[in-house]
Amino acid sequence: MDQEAEQSPVEEIAAALDDDAYALDRRTVAAILYAVDVGDRDKLIELMEPLHAADIADLLEQVNAYERRRLVELYDKEFDGEILSELDESVREEVIGLLSPEVLRESVRELDSDDVVDLLEYLEEPQQEQILGALEDSDRVAVEQALTFPEESAGRLMQREVVAVPEHFTVGETIDYMRARDDLPDQFYHVILVDPRMKPVGHVALGKLMASPRATPLAEILEPSFRTIPGEQDEGDVAYAFNQYHLISAPVVDENDRLVGVITIDDAMIVLDEEHEEDIMRLAGVGEGSLSDSVRETIKQRLPWLAVNLATAILASAVIAIFEDTIAGFVALAVLMPIVASMGGNAGTQSLTVAVRAIATRDLTGSNVWRVIRRECLVGLANGMVFALVMGLIGWVWFGTAMLGVVIAAAMVINLVVAGLAGTVIPVVLEKVGVDPALASGTFVTTVTDVVGFFAFLGLAGMVLL
Repeated sequence: MDQEAEQSPVEEIAAALDDDAYALDRRTVAAILYAVDVGDRDKLIELMEPLHAADIADLLEQVNAYERRRLVELYDKEFDGEILSELDESVREEVIGLLSPEVLRESVRELDSDDVVDLLEYLEEPQQEQILGALEDSDRVAVEQALTFPEESAGRLMQREVVAVPEHFTVGETIDYMRARDDLPDQFYHVILVDPRMKPVGHVALGKLMASPRATPLAEILEPSFRTIPGEQDEGDVAYAFNQYHLISAPVVDENDRLVGVITIDDAMIVLDEEHEEDIMRLAGVGEGSLSDSVRETIKQRLPWLAVNLATAILASAVIAIFEDTIAGFVALAVLMPIVASMGGNAGTQSLTVAVRAIATRDLTGSNVWRVIRRECLVGLANGMVFALVMGLIGWVWFGTAMLGVVIAAAMVINLVVAGLAGTVIPVVLEKVGVDPALASGTFVTTVTDVVGFFAFLGLAGMVLL
């Protein structure tokens, strides 16, 4: 028997996960952990050298707390600040606490101001002071100014390192100016034009700048996609603007429209990805949990929503109790009624997922909401009629009663139409009253489809069969 055939189911799953082209393979992880276990720092550095900061962050998140501590302590002075910016928040604070002050100081100094702000946002005050104390005076001032903006705003997301020139500059003057500077950002995409009051008036893409003759005024090669971002604007709105208008970078302005920083597409897309991930997690009622959370933290996140689900399940059971005599008189109803509720729940979840996603991307608005509701109801009606025919025949053949097939068919149609309606209307209403539809919609939709499904099926059965 070959080695592959001897793999356990768990090993086969792990091997399948390692098939991802960009995932850390098990051999690399095992070699790193062995080097840590035997205290071989040279071997550890050799193995970690080719890895991207994001891969090292993944490794630190995947290992347990004991292995993480030993790895960080052994890696020591080789620790790169980029790793901190890639770490999940739940692990980042722990890793910062493991770094020596000297290593932390050098790591933080390598980061752009927006990455430093991102590090500081979720740390306790002693650790914030530790990081701020590691910065140069000018960098510290820039970071502290960014922290004066509201949480999850453009001001927190921006980097203070910008390339700005007077609006009357030519291409040649701009190139000479940039060559003379020794503090250009590591990465930037546009040169921002400002008036004498430091108000942005346009920007020029680096590619167009380098392709134009030196005598060309910058005002002649401005990008048409230029727009400014208020520092107070919510970061979700910023991410939407980048995605909607295909922006690569955008200047951030204060309340007087003066340039204070710039947001680049990588930061905007991180926000967009986080919002999508948050919506998915909330739809499942697991909050902001991650694989690195402790058992206690995971219980705290999931228990409240399980309690809510229990309450709604009791409500659905109370509906069933109303028809206790009906069920006792026709036992086949107990066999078939979970099918009606399950089909309604799944159909409602389908409509709900589409609606929540459309709300998040702002595709579902007041101008098209009734059209979408009508569409989902018609889809529910069509699907309900198809499955009504199937279940009607099954109910008739299975229990030998034609009217039972009619009852479950009618209940199926009613519940799938209601599921389409509830899956669209409930998230829209919750969004209007200021409640996150991704967080609360699932429970309400499931409750509606369960209650309506049981009531329709058992109510029709009581009228027709008994």
